Amino acid sequence: MEAKELVKEYYNSGAYRNVEAMKRFIHNDLVLQWHSSKGYLELDKNDLLALAQELGKSYVSSRVAISHIIEEEGNVCVRYTHYVHAFENPDEEMVLANFMIIWEVKDNQFYKGYLMSQLG
Repeated sequence: MEAKELVKEYYNSGAYRNVEAMKRFIHNDLVLQWHSSKGYLELDKNDLLALAQELGKSYVSSRVAISHIIEEEGNVCVRYTHYVHAFENPDEEMVLANFMIIWEVKDNQFYKGYLMSQLG
């Protein structure tokens, strides 16, 4: 599978919020370098799985709207907005954050990620 198709499948399937689904997409040696509006984090596979589990517990539902996706030599750059419905107000959709990530794909899985985000 092409790297770009893998990334599209990941976001379109909602695997980013489902621990079991996410496991198929992330490499055992994953490293995610995340620069956010709140500081810098470096996450490994277990950290990312824990984040997905927390996302599933914290919101009724969520979705990702991809505005840009570009592939070059197995690296995929994605710009997207993450929308959520909070338990406190499930009828109102709000922007959780805006993201830009570059995924390096190895063995048909996400191997390294370089993420920047800003709260919505």
